Amino acid sequence: MRDKKEQANSRKASQVSGHFSQMDVDDSEFNDPFQALMEKAGNHGRYQTLYNFLFVGGLAFSGAMIYMNIILALNIPDHWCTVPGRENTNFTLEEWRDIVLPKQADNRGRETFSNCEMYQANFSEITDWSAWSSSNRTKTTCQNGWSYDKTWYESTIPTDHHWVCAKDLFVTNVFVVGRVTEVAGSFILGQMGDSYGRRFVYYISVVFCSLGRLGSIMCTSSYTWFLIMSGIVGLTVNSLFQSPQIIGMEISREEDRSRIAFFQSCGWSIGTTLMPLLYWWLRHWDSFMWLTSIPTAMVLLFSKYVIESPRWLISKQRFREAIVQLQKIAKINGHRFDMTEKELAEIYSRDKQDVTYGIASLFAGWRLARNTIIMGFSWCVVAVSYFTLVLFSSRMAGNPFLNFLYQSIVEIPAYVVGRHMGDTYGRRFTNSVSFLISFVTCLPIIVYATDERYESLMIYLATFIKFLNALTFFTVNLQCLEIYPTCMRQTGVALGTILANAIGVLAPYLVYLGTTVDIRAPYYILGVLFLLGGIGALFLPETLHKKLPDTMEEAGHFGKHDKFFSLPKPPPAAEKDDRLSSHPELTRLRRSETAP
Repeated sequence: MRDKKEQANSRKASQVSGHFSQMDVDDSEFNDPFQALMEKAGNHGRYQTLYNFLFVGGLAFSGAMIYMNIILALNIPDHWCTVPGRENTNFTLEEWRDIVLPKQADNRGRETFSNCEMYQANFSEITDWSAWSSSNRTKTTCQNGWSYDKTWYESTIPTDHHWVCAKDLFVTNVFVVGRVTEVAGSFILGQMGDSYGRRFVYYISVVFCSLGRLGSIMCTSSYTWFLIMSGIVGLTVNSLFQSPQIIGMEISREEDRSRIAFFQSCGWSIGTTLMPLLYWWLRHWDSFMWLTSIPTAMVLLFSKYVIESPRWLISKQRFREAIVQLQKIAKINGHRFDMTEKELAEIYSRDKQDVTYGIASLFAGWRLARNTIIMGFSWCVVAVSYFTLVLFSSRMAGNPFLNFLYQSIVEIPAYVVGRHMGDTYGRRFTNSVSFLISFVTCLPIIVYATDERYESLMIYLATFIKFLNALTFFTVNLQCLEIYPTCMRQTGVALGTILANAIGVLAPYLVYLGTTVDIRAPYYILGVLFLLGGIGALFLPETLHKKLPDTMEEAGHFGKHDKFFSLPKPPPAAEKDDRLSSHPELTRLRRSETAP
């Protein structure tokens, strides 16, 4: 009888081996006892639906607005020196500007009116305009302030406080301060999330991000305080998105991980799509900023539904607290979770609590270090291209709100495509192909960007790159969450954000270069980054159909047996059940689920 059983097991193993002819299977990548615990509490129930809509999608919606509203509020419309005297003439505005303003070359090499200079003369006293000539006239800086084109805006922060000409880097420096503080905040709060819990960091992020943005609205008259308040937003804004998404991933089924990333991505895109429409309607920066900042603070009203990740608690061997959180989930899901602390401890008795050293632990071992470096570079490329495209779109010709809207609205179909490709062909293939197509798309932009006849084509191509950027962001974000172990997951995501924002500091200057020097300049740099990103992404391990690694050892071996030229296949359900049968406590749990 025993021999027959061994023969049957041998045949089963042979079948599984044949099914995975493309790649060898590492038990640690599929054996996940925590999923059996979550099945008992409910890993696809009412609580997950509530959490994903409210905290993953909802907070992404409000967080996107509080994070991105500053980009529109800091827009600088066309402006020129205010020169008194036109009221005494019959000149049109265009004729008057032609008389009193010198010409300059714009970023396309076209001749246009100067933004910051005027001819030095007392134009109010001129009576015989036929004798007037601009030749040999002395130029001077604006002596009477500036006039602004109000076609699209009644007011922005720079128009109210004249952050133009000698102060034209004020806006760029606000974005740079934001990137720098995001680096610091990601470094601090990312490690705090893995040390003190996801929920603790979530509350810090919501409170300080809300206070920082509301404070910046009230402090625009003081540039120093405005920078400080904007910096507070930067310190906490990334963990505002990371903490809820990580908790959502850790309490859900493996097959729902891309769905959770999709929830957050769609929430972000809906927020950034609605935002320019609100400003177009309101036309004043202050009312727009208030309306798009308050919703984030309102999320605190639903704090009773915020939990700590039971997976993280187990990784810290805080089993009693983990059971409390699992019971909260089970209650809302209509389940009964009756496992004791002793039984839970026995399941994880063979697991030792990892000793970690913050970000340095992500470089413990060649494989984990390689994955960390490639993921970090992918984040850098995504971040630089995203912020460059978004900032550049609001400064392109035409309606700035529609330009911003086009950049945002293409993200939702990109997430749909990214989710389908990621779940079908794998994260690695999707990431690499998206980067490489972005590189190819940059080439015609570089060739035709200076020709006004192709203005519409340039907008379409830039929008297509934004589509690919959103697709890549979706995939990179998902990969990052799936590659790092539970004890270092938020630190790993935070490191990606740190590197992204450190390099993202360049984005405002790329935009400045493109708007003042050469419109093609940003695309030269982005094209090279896309090419390198596409090549590097091929060397990441595939994460589709694999359990979230819990320990540093599992992360160090993650993808070890993957073959370079392969596409992922799901493991047989029976095989997964056999691997989990090694835990008698889990077997008891499953029996209790099916008992009459």
